[in-house]
Amino acid sequence: MALLPLRIFNDRPNFNIVPRRKVAYVLSVGAIVGSLIALIALGLNLGIDFRGGSLIEVRYPTQPNITELRSKVDALNLGEVTIQEFGEPTDVLVRVQRQGDAVEDQTTAIQQVKAALGADAEIRRTEFIGPTVGEELKEAGAIAVLLALFGIVAYVWFRFEWQFAVAGFMALAHDVAITIGLFAITGWEFNLATVAAVLTIAGYSINDTVVVFDRVRENLRKYKTEALPSLLNRSVNDTLSRTVMTSVTTLIALGALAVFGGEVIRNFTYALIWGILIGTYSSVFVAACLLLQFKDVRNIRQPASDSPHIPTPEID
Repeated sequence: MALLPLRIFNDRPNFNIVPRRKVAYVLSVGAIVGSLIALIALGLNLGIDFRGGSLIEVRYPTQPNITELRSKVDALNLGEVTIQEFGEPTDVLVRVQRQGDAVEDQTTAIQQVKAALGADAEIRRTEFIGPTVGEELKEAGAIAVLLALFGIVAYVWFRFEWQFAVAGFMALAHDVAITIGLFAITGWEFNLATVAAVLTIAGYSINDTVVVFDRVRENLRKYKTEALPSLLNRSVNDTLSRTVMTSVTTLIALGALAVFGGEVIRNFTYALIWGILIGTYSSVFVAACLLLQFKDVRNIRQPASDSPHIPTPEID
C-alpha cells in the first residue's frame, strides 16, 4: 500500500526569513524587555511549593465531586487552595497557602478546611510546608533550570561548535525569559510544575534548533561559496516543514490537555503551549540568524566520518 506524504508546503518553501531578521530581533528584544519589566514590577504568583503552606490528604467512602469541594474551600477565603485527586479516586489532596507567620493562624486554617470537606472525610495526613522549605525549593528550581541550560549548551558545543552553542544558549534564554514573563503578566501560579514546564520547553526548543543547526552544518559543506545569509535562509527553509509539523501535532495534544485535563494541570499546559509557540519562533527566526554574528562560522571542523559527504534528502 502506497504511503501518502504529509506536507505543509507543496514545494520547498523559500521564505525570506534571514534577510528580515531585524524585524524578529526587534520583536524578541521587545518581548524580553517587557518580560523583565513585568517580572520586576509585578513579580511571580508563587505557589504553595515556594511560599509554604499546609497539605491535607483526605479519603472519602465514595468518589467525591472535586468541583464541589473546591467551591466549598474557596468560600473560606484562605487564599490559594488547590484540590486534586491523589492515588485512588476516593483520595483527595488539598494544599492551602501559608496563613501568616503564626502557627495558630495555620492551625485555624486547617481546621476550617477540615470542616468544609465534610463529616465523611477521613483525614489521613496533615503536613506543613514552612517558609524555609519554600526557599530551598525556589533555590533548587533555579539551579535545575540553570544546570539544564548549561548542559544543553555543552551538548551543542560538543555536537557542533562554540558558535552554535552560543546561538543556542541565546535562543533558549530568549524562550525561558519570555515564558516566565508570561506568568508575571497573567498572574498564573508559578510552582514546581511550572519549573518542569520550563525545562520541557527548553528541551523541545533545543531539539528544533539542533535540527536547523544540523542542516546549516551540512549546507556549509555542500555550498562552500554561497553567501552566509543565503545559506542560513536555505537551511531554515529546508527544515521548515518538519518544524511546523512537529509543533502542530504537539499543540493538538496540548490543546486536548488544556480542554479536558482539568484545573490542576491547566497552568502547566498553558505554559507548554506558549513555550512550544515561542520555541518554534526562536528556532526559525532567532537561532540560525544569530550565527551571522560570528564571522568565522564557516571554519567549523570537518568530522572525518562526514567525508565523502552524502547529501541528506530535502525535507518537504
